[in-house]
Order: sequence, then C-alpha cells, then structure tokens
Amino acid sequence: MDLPSLGSIIKKPGKARVYYCNLALLTCFFCIVFLLGCSLFFNDHVISSRFRIRRSLGKPTHCMSECRPSGSEPLPRGIVSRHSNLEMQPIQGSDDSKPRKKGSKSLLAVAAGIKQKEVIDKIAKKFSSSDFTIMLFHYDGIVDDWGDLHWSSSAIHVSAINQTKWWFAKRFLHPDIVTDYSYIFLWDEDLGVEHFNPKRYISIIEKEGLEISQPALDTAKSDVHHQITARGRKGNVHRRTYKTKGGGRCYENSTAPPCTGWVEMMAPVFSRAAWRCVWHMIQNDLIHAWGLDKKLGYCAQGERSKNIGVVDSEYIVHLGIPTLGSLPENKTSEETVDQSSESVPVSPATCTTADRCAVRRRSYVELILFQKRWNRAVEEDDCWIDPYPELET
Repeated sequence: MDLPSLGSIIKKPGKARVYYCNLALLTCFFCIVFLLGCSLFFNDHVISSRFRIRRSLGKPTHCMSECRPSGSEPLPRGIVSRHSNLEMQPIQGSDDSKPRKKGSKSLLAVAAGIKQKEVIDKIAKKFSSSDFTIMLFHYDGIVDDWGDLHWSSSAIHVSAINQTKWWFAKRFLHPDIVTDYSYIFLWDEDLGVEHFNPKRYISIIEKEGLEISQPALDTAKSDVHHQITARGRKGNVHRRTYKTKGGGRCYENSTAPPCTGWVEMMAPVFSRAAWRCVWHMIQNDLIHAWGLDKKLGYCAQGERSKNIGVVDSEYIVHLGIPTLGSLPENKTSEETVDQSSESVPVSPATCTTADRCAVRRRSYVELILFQKRWNRAVEEDDCWIDPYPELET
C-alpha cells in the first residue's frame, strides 16, 4: 500500500492530525519497549551480581581487611569452627544439665607395641586422670589386645604398621587438632615412670616458663646418650650442661646445642605454641626425625637457653629397648642401642638383626637429608633472619 505523500497530507488537515497522532503513538510505543528492555536487562544484571556487590561495595570498611581461614570465605564468621580436638563425644548426646568441667588439659601421645604393653600400662596410669587425653600409636597393628586395660576404652587408638611416632604425629597431631591441649607429651614406649608425676611436672614447667622440655634421666638405670639429659640433684630444672675436658666442651657462656637449648626426642614435652612451630618443621617423609632435636630452639618462643630445659625433680628411666626392626628374644636391652641415639654409628656391634641395621642406617640418612634441607631453606629464604647465627659448640 502506498503511503500518502506529505503534500497530500498538508492539503487535508484532518488526515494530517490523524497521521501525526499515529506516528506519535508508535514512537511512544517503541520508546516504552526500549526502556522496559533496558530495565529488565539492568535488573537481571543487578540480581545476578548482588552477592558480589554486597561483599565488595556494601561491606563495612573493617570487613575488607578481615582475615578468614582459607576456604571459609563464603560462610558467616560465627559458623566457622577453626579447631578440633581428640575428645570423644557420646553418640546419644551429652547431658547439658550436668556442669562441664573447665580447665586446661594436656595430651599424652605414645608409640605402642604389644610387647611393651606392661610398660605402657604404667605410663598411661600416670596420665589417666581427667586432666589428660591418651593417644596410642600402634606401629604393630595390634589394637584389640589392649582392651583389657581399664583406661584403654577412653584412649584414642591409631594404627599403622611399622611407622614411627613422628610419622603419626605429623599426620594426626596437626596444631589445629591439638590446640585445646596446653602441653603435648610425645613419648617413646620404653620409659620407666616410677618417679614421675605429670601434674607436678606441668606445674614446674609452667613456673619455669619452659616451652620445650623433657624429664631428666636416672643415670643409674637409664640408657643415656647425651649429658644434658642426665638428672641433676641441685634443683628442679637445669637448662645447660658443662664439659671442660675432651671434645665438644660446654661452659657457662655456651649458647647452643649440645650445651643448651635442646632436649632429646625420646620424651619431649611441647607447649601449645611450641608444638605449632615444631609440627611445621617435621618433614613428612623423614619419619625418624633425626636432626630435629638440635633445631628445637627455633620453636622455643624466645631465647632457647631459657625456654628449653630438663626437669630433674620429676625424672624417668630410659630403658633403651629397640622397637622398629626385629629383636631376638634372647637379646637384652644392654646388648642393643635405641633408635633415638645419634651418638653411636651403625656397626655390627649395634645391630642385632638385618632389619635393625636397616632402620639405623635409614635414620642416619634422614639426619643428612634434614640438614641439607635446612641449609637449602636458609639459603633460599631472603626474608628469614637467623636468631642463632653462631656455630653449634
């Protein structure tokens, strides 16, 4: 259909008014459609990005610098549970009407082989009060045979064949898991505790400000490898040893291991803060942890010669019983050397079986590997400043 020309419209004023009215209505219609389309597009964009806008432009200023645990950012802060513990919970629920006992607790985590059941039973009985949680690392895979001990049902049992306590500790004692515990006792199984009281021990290390410690060794009955662990008789605690003859001398002004600032690894006790540091230093694949002892000072939460010490008034006996690697029944502990020793080289005299020799050999290899990793880490970290740059004496 032909549209009327402008000239014909001008000649017919009535038609002109109708034409312009229709044109105006059509223009308004398209404008309305355009505006509605833009509005719908904009609203859809706003709705789809509302969460992002609220979390960025709508946040109070203090929220922008808020530090949250990695992975918890989508959650409201109050629902985030950052830590856990090793406490058992009744499956039927707890009785909220009963008052809950509040106070500090500590953790005993100990290597556990069934052959040392009697020794471990004596240790656990010392720690079986409500102030301690007991955790057994079953390196021989035998768990059920411990059920006849009265404290066993309330203990945590973890089993893995032929693994050391450091393997277990790295995997099951993450700092966020054990943060509820004031102290972590990470012990071997071959320890006599006749003269040891854990509550008195904790009261002493709290008074002395010891972040890392160990009970002294009874020199008359123990397999002693390092002089600093030998029991002194002049006070509750000693923090250094003295040696004025022979190699590796130690004096009053000595500031480094083996004279001060470290303990052995058969019965260490760590504060919560010290353990958070030590856990990060444990290498995932170096399960014997040789070399770690001399570096404990870096985790002492201050001066290592003050915050690391040996408690003399609460002492133990180190029986020196080898556990990893087979041991003939007719061999006694006096004829063997414990795996924690760093002072005795691998030789036929110190190995009772091929497996035992392999364990000791691996321990020495790990010592070398750990030292190499430490040296490389120091060299590569431009931001780290060594608080103890002096050579060990």
